[in-house]
Amino acid sequence: MEFRLLEYFLAVAREQNITAAAESLHISQPALSTQLKAMEMELGKQLLIRGVKGSRKVVLTEEGMILRKRAEEMLSLMRRTEEEIIRSGETIVGDVYIGTGETDVMRLLAQAAKKLQETHPDIHYHITSGNAEHVLEYLDKGLIDFGLLFSQVDSQKYEAIPVPVKDTWGVLMRKDSPLAQKESISPEDLWDKPLITSHQKGDDTYLGGWLKREASKLNIVATYNLVFNASLLVDEGLGYQCRCGEGGNSQVTHYLQHLQLHPPLAL
Repeated sequence: MEFRLLEYFLAVAREQNITAAAESLHISQPALSTQLKAMEMELGKQLLIRGVKGSRKVVLTEEGMILRKRAEEMLSLMRRTEEEIIRSGETIVGDVYIGTGETDVMRLLAQAAKKLQETHPDIHYHITSGNAEHVLEYLDKGLIDFGLLFSQVDSQKYEAIPVPVKDTWGVLMRKDSPLAQKESISPEDLWDKPLITSHQKGDDTYLGGWLKREASKLNIVATYNLVFNASLLVDEGLGYQCRCGEGGNSQVTHYLQHLQLHPPLAL
């Protein structure tokens, strides 16, 4: 399948209208329709549902949604490859793609980027935020250059370099909560409290070991993969958020506070 056809398909998915997509691509509507039908015949699957409920709106089928996701990844990788080849041998310029979770350790990369900018101002950085599974998936597909992870990785599959700083675990809570007056949080403090915990792979092992309790014996009211969304649950009084690092709640610091664990837990 040609990359040109993938671009045609993505234009239709974006516009949700074949005529509008044809105009954006500067080709005729019949020519675009012919190309789309040929693509469906080649794949042996229907990708688009045309004329939904008497309108001209185009809706993707389940197979169409799969193709849209993969097409975006393939075209992104193709453009990056072209840029790297064109720029090879020239002054150091280009794009660096980084995958990371919400962590204060990201400041270390920010400091390195700032220092590098002084000698190579034409390097641009693109940050993708997500949990460990998201970062590793993007790394496997070649969509990022490297990822920042808290968890252990397969040393036979990935080359990993430890960073010289660590994130420490703590608990985010409302300032009017029963534990807010404490200086730090011990495992016993949380045994009977409603908890909001991370569902990232490996986090349950670290936190469970510190809590000295199995998850089935805790009152876990919600789980999360990104800390900011979980902080909103805390702000509404749903529970206490167990989290790694102190970032992700800049909008609600007037109402929430973060307390460190005792004994400390760091990654």
